[in-house]
Amino acid sequence: MADMTDMPDAVELLSTRRSRKAAELRPPGPSPTEIDKLLTIACRVPDHGKLTPWRFIVFEGDARLAAGAAIATAFSTKYPDAKPEHIEFERKRLAQAPLVIAVVSRAGPHVKIPEWEQVLSAGAAAMNLVLAAHALGYGANWITGWYAYDRGVLDALGLAPHERIAGFIHIGTPSGPVEDRPRPALSEIATRFPA
Repeated sequence: MADMTDMPDAVELLSTRRSRKAAELRPPGPSPTEIDKLLTIACRVPDHGKLTPWRFIVFEGDARLAAGAAIATAFSTKYPDAKPEHIEFERKRLAQAPLVIAVVSRAGPHVKIPEWEQVLSAGAAAMNLVLAAHALGYGANWITGWYAYDRGVLDALGLAPHERIAGFIHIGTPSGPVEDRPRPALSEIATRFPA
């Protein structure tokens, strides 16, 4: 049985996690040691068959703008009549927060492990990353957006043809308090079997 003295902190952490808008995440971001801690925690997820069906791409400093250039190029191709301010917004997509970590799903056919389980494992890695950021005192936001599905962007970011973005996790220091959003009533989402 778990040590009850450890439980309130974990329960409080899980109860207070809240997404923060990427534009509300300011410097400082996590240190190199904290980034390693975040990634280590992100790896502690169910992984049937020990396939490691995910990997991470870390964007910090100028790398955020270099990746943003690929996003802006893809946006300009997709929308040739786009206004310059819209293209510039896309260029800064990954530069709002001081740190962005892409969780890349490497799910694929396997003789024993369903692909769906591999995809879920990548999602769990992304959620662990969000929770770890909260535990270290940072705010985080899990974002996909059109550019997470654009093959030109994925190629420019170095993804293999079978890889997909599970999410871009934006991490930084929250600029202020935020109100929680309404959560679903348990009576609407939970049932007991048999009904």
